[in-house]
Amino acid sequence: MTSTWKRVKELFSPTKAAHLRLGARGERLARRRLRQAGLRILKSNFRTPRGEIDLVARDGDTLVFVEVKTRTNVAWTRPSKAVSSKQKQRIISAGVDYYRRIGCPAVPVRFDIVEVIIPDAGPTQVEWLSNAFSTDRSRFHPRSNR
Repeated sequence: MTSTWKRVKELFSPTKAAHLRLGARGERLARRRLRQAGLRILKSNFRTPRGEIDLVARDGDTLVFVEVKTRTNVAWTRPSKAVSSKQKQRIISAGVDYYRRIGCPAVPVRFDIVEVIIPDAGPTQVEWLSNAFSTDRSRFHPRSNR
């Protein structure tokens, strides 16, 4: 079996489909939570060759890049702890790409994480971690050439 065929088969496996449905549900719950807090959702699943951002929002005059982590339990660790430094760098790079795409406005930028825990039994939990990680602000300066 070729590696491409293996990937296609894995992508459509029942386990993978359940995982994707869980993630999509988590993103819907995160959007709802952020909207209730007064944020305006600008974009979902923004992708570039350098990375992906689950949600892009505006909180007043602040541009907010949001990573959503959904789990069914926290037996091992909190969902936010699953965001590695490498993943943070990819989110930041995608954030820079988005920022440039909208014309490099002179606005503050923030990186948030929303943890969504959807247990098999019991209430769903949605935790919003505002300013969960940061970067060198010069990457988001209007005259930055990076």
